[in-house]
Amino acid sequence: MSCNTSVTHLNVSSVDKAQQTPVHLMPCEIEHNGPAKVSQYFAATMKDHKHETTVSFRGRGLKGQELSCPQGYTGLVLKEVNKPGSDQEDRTVKVSSVFNKLTYWNLETPPNSDDTVVMAMDWPELAEAIHGPVEE
Repeated sequence: MSCNTSVTHLNVSSVDKAQQTPVHLMPCEIEHNGPAKVSQYFAATMKDHKHETTVSFRGRGLKGQELSCPQGYTGLVLKEVNKPGSDQEDRTVKVSSVFNKLTYWNLETPPNSDDTVVMAMDWPELAEAIHGPVEE
């Protein structure tokens, strides 16, 4: 069994140059790594009576929820600068865009508090409560 000892380096100067962009976390893998005309072709409809966002993607119904990044955090969309030849080589990534909220999509059922992505957004606040200084 081999040990992967590669390191990922972040090109820090790319953070300041990155623009804010809408982010959608889809419940599928899409074999495309480039820009997409999301605002033109992926328009959501609001159902006011249920407070849900719904869309149809390739004939499948998706239900979504907008999630904000935890306070004090910014989301980063990373792009690999050079593809390494093996999984043991170091990687370098740059920030292609930033976000402070994302739309999280599920198949058929709306996201809820048991979804790992929803729970992850609550983790920094919970971690601070657990590990932060105790006030008397």
